[in-house]
Amino acid sequence: MDALEKHLRINALLDQYLPLLTDKQTTMMQHYYVDNYSLQEIAELHHISRNAVHDHIQKTTQKLLDYEAKLGLHDKATKRQTLIEQLKTQTDPQAIKDLLNELEKVE
Repeated sequence: MDALEKHLRINALLDQYLPLLTDKQTTMMQHYYVDNYSLQEIAELHHISRNAVHDHIQKTTQKLLDYEAKLGLHDKATKRQTLIEQLKTQTDPQAIKDLLNELEKVE
């Protein structure tokens, strides 16, 4: 996974799991992944070392990946959206039933 893919993945996981993070984790992750602040800028804002910011971001990133591995909410949402888009273009009644059955299995 390249840096851009990782960045997009973490942003998507933040959207999904943000309520499960502490205020400090939320703030640092939003500064880094959403606002594109550097580690140094975040460190200066919070009066901590650049290394401490790096550690916070790495630990929180791992926590997000663990949540997704256990709960799979992002993957399920993506699968649901794909099936819904397929349903919108389908005209064959049997294909619609098959897609609806797949959609029910996502849960």
